[in-house]
Amino acid sequence: MTGLFFLLVIIPSAIIHEYMHGWMADRLGDPTARYAGRLSLNPIVHIDPIGTIALPFLLFFSTGGAFMFAYAKPVPFNSLNLRNQQWGPVAVAFAGPMSNFILAAVFGLFIQFFPGNPMNLFFSIIVYANVVLGVFNLVPIPPLDGSKLLYAVLPQSAHQIRAILDRYGWVMLIIFMLYFVDTITPIIGFVSDLFTGGNGLF
Repeated sequence: MTGLFFLLVIIPSAIIHEYMHGWMADRLGDPTARYAGRLSLNPIVHIDPIGTIALPFLLFFSTGGAFMFAYAKPVPFNSLNLRNQQWGPVAVAFAGPMSNFILAAVFGLFIQFFPGNPMNLFFSIIVYANVVLGVFNLVPIPPLDGSKLLYAVLPQSAHQIRAILDRYGWVMLIIFMLYFVDTITPIIGFVSDLFTGGNGLF
């Protein structure tokens, strides 16, 4: 039951994550998402058949609910339209994880101020699911959001590193998810505790 609710939480959280990418890009000068009809919280325009439906359900059943992840259809944006060419893409990328951390913080406050609330189990799942999305997306592997910060700080001479990351990013990401995803588990737990004041159930 807990795993199923986690699944139901992580899908809309992923949609909000993508919406915020488009919202931030629009504020920084790129209307691509708005023109494409993606600057909307309507879940239909953000659903990716694989990432939003197939992947989370497959992970849910294949791992017995131990690990789940979902993503929505990436919001299109043109970095050339952004007013700041170096840090604009970073701001757009980080808007997604930040939306998840804000959601986690809001529901974490409910847990902190009302520790005896019977809804805290569900609030804890909301916090944890959003922290998972936020932390995971900050891993600096393309196409995850953290890679945009990595690209921003890499010197121009590191174009070969960029080319390798762009070409093999998905392979690196799959390897990370299969063998190294446990390395971010302590970070997820630490951040979740920060938001819940240590009163969360995960």
